[in-house]
Amino acid sequence: MERRKFLLAGSAGIAGAWFSSTTLGSKILRSRMLNSRVFGPAFAAPPPLAQKVAAFDTVALGKTGIRTSRLAMGTGTVGSGHHSNQTALGVKGLSDLLRNGYDHGLRFFDSADSYGSHPHVAEALKHVPRDQVTVLTKTFARDPKSVRDDLDRFRRELGVDYIDVCLMHCLTEGDWTERFKGVMDVLSEAKEKGIIRAHGCSCHSIEALRAAAKSPWVEVDLARINPIGSYMDASPQEVVSVLRAMKAAGKGIIGMKILGQGDLRARVDDAIRYALSLGVLDAFTIGAESKDEQEALIRRVAAA
Repeated sequence: MERRKFLLAGSAGIAGAWFSSTTLGSKILRSRMLNSRVFGPAFAAPPPLAQKVAAFDTVALGKTGIRTSRLAMGTGTVGSGHHSNQTALGVKGLSDLLRNGYDHGLRFFDSADSYGSHPHVAEALKHVPRDQVTVLTKTFARDPKSVRDDLDRFRRELGVDYIDVCLMHCLTEGDWTERFKGVMDVLSEAKEKGIIRAHGCSCHSIEALRAAAKSPWVEVDLARINPIGSYMDASPQEVVSVLRAMKAAGKGIIGMKILGQGDLRARVDDAIRYALSLGVLDAFTIGAESKDEQEALIRRVAAA
């Protein structure tokens, strides 16, 4: 607890040091030289928040009954093919990073089969109380047998009896709620059996996002949102309007691509403040690649 107070107290003075003292800082300087458009993208800086927030605040994910930290520890920055920037740290490196986040109050592990991060999360879970951590993962299965197989395999790989949140990964079809109803039924059955606690989806098209907003089956949605529309499904205004409908329906909403997959490295504070100011995100996920980056993120959320 004393360490958390220290982080909060020092946030205003330390936040400006991120880019000169971390790996991320050198990346920004390189990207500034290579592409001036990436450095300082144009958008109006949102005003300071009306109330204090913290990365380790406990938040509710919609009506799921799941309570976790506001900031999720992402494990899939540029993640595909069972690999990501985070898994490149190795099992010990990423598990140590997750444990460091836990020591700083973060309680949300965001993983996926496609990131290859299950073994890394499993190692971290050996050292923290299972019931104190929310484990989210994602499946690319598009048929009932595949998703059943995934649920069994995922639990073995993660070393857990149950998964808190399982999402259908990277949906793009506007009719996915009809096309993949078999997968939805298996996940509903898994929830009834206690294999998962909540189900939902991550969307990679505005049509899929609109379908998710209308579907009572979706309990949790992972949505791409940032102020410049980088790696998003539509304009920020259009996406936010759909997320507001989701929020009104009681769905849990987790933001991703908050930093535009690196395009907002030079305006991290503004990007975080934007996400927090929308009033539609229960939580958001950002993948750090070092303890310095992770702790700086925690400070920056507090400084918003």
